[in-house]
Amino acid sequence: MTENIIRVSANEMQDTLYTLLLKYGFNEENARLIAETHTESTLVGVNSHGINRVPLFIEYIEKGIIKVNAQAKKAEAFGSIERWDGNFGSGVVNAITCTNRATELAKKHGIGLVALRNTNHWMRGGSYGNQAADAGCISILFTNTQPNMPPWGGKDSRIGNNPFIVSIPRENGHIVLDMAISQFSFGKINDYKLKGEKLPFYGGWDENDTLSKDPEKISKKERGLPIGFWKGSALSIVLDMLATLLSAGNSTYRISLNEIETGISQVYLCIYPEVFNDTTLQEKLINEIIDYTHNVEPIHPDDKTYYPGERSRLRKTENLKNGIPVNQNIWDKVMMLSR
Repeated sequence: MTENIIRVSANEMQDTLYTLLLKYGFNEENARLIAETHTESTLVGVNSHGINRVPLFIEYIEKGIIKVNAQAKKAEAFGSIERWDGNFGSGVVNAITCTNRATELAKKHGIGLVALRNTNHWMRGGSYGNQAADAGCISILFTNTQPNMPPWGGKDSRIGNNPFIVSIPRENGHIVLDMAISQFSFGKINDYKLKGEKLPFYGGWDENDTLSKDPEKISKKERGLPIGFWKGSALSIVLDMLATLLSAGNSTYRISLNEIETGISQVYLCIYPEVFNDTTLQEKLINEIIDYTHNVEPIHPDDKTYYPGERSRLRKTENLKNGIPVNQNIWDKVMMLSR
């Protein structure tokens, strides 16, 4: 089995998604934001949280899981810390709103934190790391999820793969770490399934409690493998605790009581580095670290090392030039929905 790939321009994708979102009741501004975010994620090669998510996103709207007209609202404020309620609106729009607010607080206080409850999947977390970096802020962002990994030593899923993002602004390309706490996100596992390929490393357990590289077998029970084994398990639990406590929202346990993942909790922490008045030094130090990690002999002669976010920038440049690779079946579904 091979994946049937076509190439779609960024403009065509964004215009198609914008039309689709207007059809489903979003106002022009929010339709534009969501269309831009899904297109940008696909441009940098994260189809799993870009174009591939669109049919499921529309299904959740139709089921009433995502409230099209809902907006995130500030619930409580404590100086540079705020709690917001997403009111079960679009996870993308809520994330953009809360990232903007966290950067505003950071520019006023040096540091700003927004904790968000009752929201939906934010798609690609790196989108908001880039957003914060574009605003000149360092960011630390994370979300809890439905249970899709077993705690280390357990058989059934009780913890989430809780994506974790760190971004640092930089003149020659932002540093953006965007990672799930599972070895592979389930969106990425589905990508491999669409291609009919095995995972390059173990990604979770099959029905026989055996570690597997088969995306089909892993998906059946959604038992992902934590990064770093027991260390990733512990990190997932702590991130869930922080998101729940800071937002006064739902934990992975409470999210598990829903048939479909919704009502998740997130944290947006931003720092404004210009308060230190040494931005030239900061840029120099970051570049020193990048140069040092680049300047290493690769294990494979044709390979090289990258800083977090570097390959995404290269992929975006390539896809802007040649068109974005998209699964034909996914694109056909999106086109059908937009008619």
